[in-house]
Amino acid sequence: MRVLWRIIVKEFLQLRQDRRMIPVIFVAPVLQLVLFGFAVNQDVVRVPLVLVDHDRTAASRDLLHRFTSSGYFELVGTEDTAAGIDRWLVTGDAQVALVIGEGYGAALAGTGTPRVQIVADGSDSSPATVALGYGTGIVTGVSRESMARRAGEWVAQAAAQGRTLALPGSTVLVPRVWYNPDLKSRWFYVPAVLAMILMIMTTLLSAMGVVREKEIGTMEQIIVTPIRSWQLIVGKLFPFAVIGLVQVFLVTGVAVFGFGVPLRGSFLLLVGLSQLFILNTLGLGLLVSTLVRTQQQAMMTAAFTVMLPMVYLSGLIFPIENMPPAVQYITYAIPVRYYATIIRGVFLRGSGLDVLWPQALVLAAMGTSLLAVAALRFRKRLD
Repeated sequence: MRVLWRIIVKEFLQLRQDRRMIPVIFVAPVLQLVLFGFAVNQDVVRVPLVLVDHDRTAASRDLLHRFTSSGYFELVGTEDTAAGIDRWLVTGDAQVALVIGEGYGAALAGTGTPRVQIVADGSDSSPATVALGYGTGIVTGVSRESMARRAGEWVAQAAAQGRTLALPGSTVLVPRVWYNPDLKSRWFYVPAVLAMILMIMTTLLSAMGVVREKEIGTMEQIIVTPIRSWQLIVGKLFPFAVIGLVQVFLVTGVAVFGFGVPLRGSFLLLVGLSQLFILNTLGLGLLVSTLVRTQQQAMMTAAFTVMLPMVYLSGLIFPIENMPPAVQYITYAIPVRYYATIIRGVFLRGSGLDVLWPQALVLAAMGTSLLAVAALRFRKRLD
């Protein structure tokens, strides 16, 4: 154990001497989280809207007020005819157009069919779909209120005439969203940054840390010393595991106190399961170090053959359910897939180990296997 402790101390001293790495290890993750948290935001608010009002009544003005007061739309201009919409959408000055048909107010108050059209710029499908959903909900709400008001008037008239009026039943859908009531995309993406930072930092640091010994020529000196292979492996990987643990504290603090992402589960559980994930990334980093000779090769190999596929196929950004069936089977071999379920379960759902034990078990098995294979290859290179 004394030999192992000396190796660990050597690695920490070596990291301290490389002063340029300290900001990269501890400052860059926080900056990345801040930039990612503010930049990657799919919440649709204050969508530029152009109005075409053929009715010009109190009812049409009330409908426009509901759009603008919702916070989802912002009136940027008006047109007399629907033909003028095109220039607003082509130039990008507006993303949505609201066209209120003639006779809208009379139809809403009577028995006619109110005519309202929402035109959206589909060149960017994601915000267009969300904006159409918001607009449809507002128009449907106005229509439902009008129908309820007219039904109440009919019942009152029938009661005044001594008659009983039976109205057909209707089904009212009352949606409820749990765990993220306001559907904030930031709550979905910010915890994912924790997985990305841990994956990038621990994989690269472990891969480059071993290869650096080869480049500067100290690996041969280490081999001739009375150090066992397991002591060298554990001694070199342990500091990077500690760095990963520190990053869990940093990123979680920024996510909770900086962006208001709720941490409904146990922080100790998050730390413990994060260590299982770090076991996987350290194993991958050590495996990469046995395949390359220079730090540049280690960085390129880790980035393009390990990290990018893991980001794309993990479900952190792109839903796994939307992938082809053959690709979905491949995702079961991606450790980040299971860690993504863990971090979102702990942060948003408040899940405990009784729910997350399958993911924890898979991460433990995969991490042990990866580390064992990498250690065997590393030991073979030492021999």
